[in-house]
Amino acid sequence: MPKHLTQLVRRALRLFLVLMCGGWVVAMATTQPATQVFMEDMTWTELHDRLAHGSTTVLVPIGGTEQSGPHMALGKHNVRVKFLAGQIAERLGNAVVAPVLAYVPEGNTTPPTAHMRFTGTLTIAPDTFEAILAFTAKSFKQHGFHDVFFLGDHGGYQKNEVHVADKLNKEWAKDDRCRVHALTTYYEAAQEPFSAALRAKGLSEAEIGTHAGVADTSLLMAVDPSMVRNHALLQPAGSRLPNGVYGDPAKSSAELGQIGLKIIIDRSVQAIRAAAR
Repeated sequence: MPKHLTQLVRRALRLFLVLMCGGWVVAMATTQPATQVFMEDMTWTELHDRLAHGSTTVLVPIGGTEQSGPHMALGKHNVRVKFLAGQIAERLGNAVVAPVLAYVPEGNTTPPTAHMRFTGTLTIAPDTFEAILAFTAKSFKQHGFHDVFFLGDHGGYQKNEVHVADKLNKEWAKDDRCRVHALTTYYEAAQEPFSAALRAKGLSEAEIGTHAGVADTSLLMAVDPSMVRNHALLQPAGSRLPNGVYGDPAKSSAELGQIGLKIIIDRSVQAIRAAAR
């Protein structure tokens, strides 16, 4: 090949590579989230700026470390509530998400009750839990947030969230700069509304279950399938089994879980918009 043609080919190849790399960089940039919502990934100055520019709502995701049968990892609630809180915050546009609270009341230790009968479940006293919630809310009030929402992924402590919110709002009645909300809608959406959608798909109440059945398992599959052990899904099912499963997870799927996620996010966003100022 003549020398001048060789040079032209090399120049064309370099130009092609530059354009391709540039396009790849642009493509990568467009996949990044438009706005960071998780406080723990921000510096204090970044969070301060977000607050100053109108992100005055904070979501406090509450999980728990408990058994969910032989087929789901112990951190189910923590992973699920962080994901959902992030999705809700992105939809709201003016909210940030606090770190997940992973230590919650799960029963007594001596003798062990409820989920404490299963290895790996961690518990704290109800009054300790309420104190943590209260001081978390007080911290956000001090920093200038207007609305603090508790998002509890587990049913056992919903009443504690309500008690703390009512107590603080009463204490702060003369100083209306900040309000605390127990967003029970978040948990309730994962119960009957999701169960009704599953029944419409032909699933029975015995399959849907109350803990670690189709509903519970499908939600986690839609969030993080790596936390579900597929080989353990077909273990014998029934009511209050010694393996910790109250339902039958055999027909669980990420597709069913997506239905539940949408219900939870939609209803939570609607409730927060109605309650926040």
